[in-house]
Amino acid sequence: MIIRDFLAWTQDASAERRAEATATLARTYLYGDLGADAAWEAKTALLALLDDPSPLVRRALAETCAASARAPRPLVVALSSDVPEVARPVLARSPVLTDADLVDAAALGDEATRAVIAARHHLSHAVAGALAEIGETDTLVVLAANPTAKITAGRMLRMIERRGDEAALREALLARADLPPEVRHALGIAVARALTDFVTDRAWLGAERLDRMSREAGERVALEACEGFGAAAVTRLVTHLRASRQLTAGLILRAVLSGRTDFALAALADLSGQDHAGVARAMRDPRLFADLHDRAGLPEALLPAMQAALAAWQDLARAAAPVRGTGLSRRLIESAIGACGDLSDPDMHPVITLLNRYEAEAARDEAREVARAIAAQALARETARREAEAADAAWRAALESQRRTAFAEETDTATPVVVAIADAADGPAEAEPVNPVGAILDALPEQILAWYRPEEVDPEVQAATDLVLDGLGDSILDHFRASRDPAGPEPAASEDKPERIAA
Repeated sequence: MIIRDFLAWTQDASAERRAEATATLARTYLYGDLGADAAWEAKTALLALLDDPSPLVRRALAETCAASARAPRPLVVALSSDVPEVARPVLARSPVLTDADLVDAAALGDEATRAVIAARHHLSHAVAGALAEIGETDTLVVLAANPTAKITAGRMLRMIERRGDEAALREALLARADLPPEVRHALGIAVARALTDFVTDRAWLGAERLDRMSREAGERVALEACEGFGAAAVTRLVTHLRASRQLTAGLILRAVLSGRTDFALAALADLSGQDHAGVARAMRDPRLFADLHDRAGLPEALLPAMQAALAAWQDLARAAAPVRGTGLSRRLIESAIGACGDLSDPDMHPVITLLNRYEAEAARDEAREVARAIAAQALARETARREAEAADAAWRAALESQRRTAFAEETDTATPVVVAIADAADGPAEAEPVNPVGAILDALPEQILAWYRPEEVDPEVQAATDLVLDGLGDSILDHFRASRDPAGPEPAASEDKPERIAA
């Protein structure tokens, strides 16, 4: 009944109304409480809508069914193979589609469709690997920027191999939290290669010098990529470097001179075939290390420098003296140069030249660190000074605001007086003369005027005071008046005093 009525109605309805009705029917089937017969009829009607000539209807159906796990699989698969505007909502969110469906859609779809698939939540290794192989730059950037996509280190390296010259891809990969050290190294090499090409195009430096600078930059990137990773990750990086022919004797020497014995241990173990425990013992014993050095296939001329650097590193470790960061250590380099300086073998000249270059590099790195520390201290002082000035200005502004508020409160009482004086001074010329003093007195509040009026004496207090004064003798009053008035009459004779006092 539903199929017959719905299909009959869609014969004459517009595409917009059919799209609305399709979305309503799909929601009813997915989320409504339909019986078995009604659900079957609704499902059949939805499948029949796949043949609707309007993409608007099919897109409404795709958007409604995209996020539902109850959507019929034949319906979802058909929608994923439709035109791009219909297929993309399903490809972006549908949990019904399998990895095989997504890989097939990526292979047959356009670049925008691949980008939609690359942005799916929790993208599997299989789909991510397929996109890494066939996707262009935009798709690879979306894939790398998807934090939930499961991308293996090999697929990341493949992405860098295909589009490592694109800065957007490098930035997206560097932002990932699961970036392994070999991918970090590959990204550093890609950046160095891009800079080398830039300098070469402008003919700023010679080709040989650029090659050496690029090689040394790759060595530094390799050691910096190991920072914060364990032995397993370092071993994986060493394996990658050996497979790509980037694990050189110079890199191992740089690792020793930088105090990165974990990298040197993994590299010597990989080259010699010995286990890590045996290599660690040999690195502490010069006699055993000579045999390890030979089995690893390293140049014999490097042996004195390696032994001296390892001995100096052990001295620093026993003294608990830290080795600075991942850069070269001047103390280790000086020990290596001291071990090679007295040798007259011509084969040692390249080694001594390399060590001198390492020493210059270490000196520049230390100078840069000192300069950065000085600049940071100066910036901190300047920031503190500006903050103090801002705090002082804020304190002065608050104090000035409080002072103005207090002054305004104190002058509120005198405002009527000021107004009265202004009215008296600015009155019309033809008006009757105004007495300014009277205007001021009239404007003063009654409380202020009360301060200047004589106080009224209580009659009872006045009567008591008069009684006391009447009881006093005349001579006492005359004496008090005389003491207050030096020019007054002379006081009475002294012989009268006893009598008056007695009286």
